[in-house]
Amino acid sequence: MKRIAVFLPNWIGDAVMATPAIAALAKHYPAAELINVCTPYVADTLSASPWFQHRVLLQKRTPLHHWIPKATQELRVLKPDAAVLLPNSFTPALIARLAGARTVVGFARYYRDGLLTHRLYPHRSATSKPKPSPVLLDYNRLVRLLGVPDPGHTMQLHVTAESRERADALLNRFPPGGRLIGLNPGGAFGSSKHWADDRFAELARRCAANGQRVLVLCGPKERDTARRIVQFAAHPHVMSLADDDVSIDLTKAVISKLQGFVTTDSGPRHIAAAFGVPVVALFGPTHQEWTSTFFDLETRLQKRVPCGPCQLRTCPVNHRCMTELSAAEVHSALTQVLARRQARQPVRQERRHAG
Repeated sequence: MKRIAVFLPNWIGDAVMATPAIAALAKHYPAAELINVCTPYVADTLSASPWFQHRVLLQKRTPLHHWIPKATQELRVLKPDAAVLLPNSFTPALIARLAGARTVVGFARYYRDGLLTHRLYPHRSATSKPKPSPVLLDYNRLVRLLGVPDPGHTMQLHVTAESRERADALLNRFPPGGRLIGLNPGGAFGSSKHWADDRFAELARRCAANGQRVLVLCGPKERDTARRIVQFAAHPHVMSLADDDVSIDLTKAVISKLQGFVTTDSGPRHIAAAFGVPVVALFGPTHQEWTSTFFDLETRLQKRVPCGPCQLRTCPVNHRCMTELSAAEVHSALTQVLARRQARQPVRQERRHAG
């Protein structure tokens, strides 16, 4: 095959979890040119990676009848021999076939079975409902249909030199001190994943009291949240990126320089794991199995509540799955995962339920 189009997932974390499959695909077909087909939202997630020679952007904010023909034409010019569909929606399969790909690999979902030449079916429970299983392994299953050996579990990301330099400049604003701990309160999924601002602030104070420096990360929509956490923490060693112009690539560079990270179940969690940064992941309404990173320095905290995990974007009840998780519990988990890193004794990833 001369060219293979890889349709990336629409979420940042999922794109990171696709990297073992993409890296293995590039290694198995060293003479092939890989085409990165993605939305602008995730475009920078795999910036600076060595795998892709071309990129086609799916401008979904424009009317459907505008961006589908445009993307199809751009891809048709590149003449892909095959397409790997990591997202499950109908449109990527349609674009791949209209662009002339003779081989189209994807999961048989959303009425697109007839557009696929190689199809897989999702894991289902005894009641035929989708069964939670690691998305990372599903992506591996897809590329194996093209003869790729088992890609394994190791996620990997890359950062441009420009972003590394900018990250150094941002972090130089901190006074010298102890470990640099990152906090990530955001999450594009919805408010049900959020942990309260005052809990993050209490956690930041506990870290600062131990001589650590704390940096609150944020996307454009979480700037006010980051500012509140810094305000509530009221400590000179607690800062945020709320007033900085931060891209996905710069966020990757900043995270790569952390010594520890506390985050909701969101994209930055996977970025940290890809860079080997110890992680405490706060789970509320979502199944842990979907987004398993297979990272041995990650601890996952989740409360057992009668209504969860519900997978709802907004809690219709009292949000117990997150409100019952205390700053003391999270700080204890962070201390333990940092000690594991210090001792350099990798252990199996924990599925830890607090309470």
